[in-house]
Amino acid sequence: MSSTQLTQKDARTETVADAPDRSIDDLAEHMSENICKGFITHDDRQREACIEAFFEVDRYQFPYLSEEEAYRAATAYVDALWAKDDVEEPYVKDDGSLDRDPLDDADWSPVVDCLERRADIVGMSREYATATTDGWRKHKTGGDYWTPHMRAQLHEVRAALDAPEYPHKRGSSRHGLGPLPARYLVGIELHDMKSEEHWEEAVDVMQSYYAELLRNQRDD
Repeated sequence: MSSTQLTQKDARTETVADAPDRSIDDLAEHMSENICKGFITHDDRQREACIEAFFEVDRYQFPYLSEEEAYRAATAYVDALWAKDDVEEPYVKDDGSLDRDPLDDADWSPVVDCLERRADIVGMSREYATATTDGWRKHKTGGDYWTPHMRAQLHEVRAALDAPEYPHKRGSSRHGLGPLPARYLVGIELHDMKSEEHWEEAVDVMQSYYAELLRNQRDD
């Protein structure tokens, strides 16, 4: 699916009450298209469309939230994306590159504040906020951004599954953050490629992510 198709797709086509009657693959596809639409509309500076897209994800991945709470959680995430852009803006050079060292030292607390608001609404550790912000900062300034991103996603997965001990690894290989955060990171990497082909691949990867998430929720 192209980015044009994603941004033109009507988001509110069903209610949360309908979700159990839909196949996991169908609902996971809806969520994956909207998570990608959220990042595309952020890149295109379409704030309201961005909120609607992330709302379509949050209302299903956090089924214990009310519609109003899910909308506020999505809005907090979009507020964080826009706050991130505001932090970066003074350090954009004439050629479009970033002045990395001063950006690294900039005040990122407005981003943390928005993500803490999201964490509180969802009911997850506030480490989600600091880890996400650290990932975004290092993504722009250099360094290991993938570990904080996966750590942040671990908190989101644990909240979505109501599974504070996730991942439930067996045997002696119990380190690491689990397959779902790792799969989410692949989606981030595909987003960075900025091509139609990679966006389509990102939808496929995120569909498998949400299918596994929904499968675990329904098994419980």
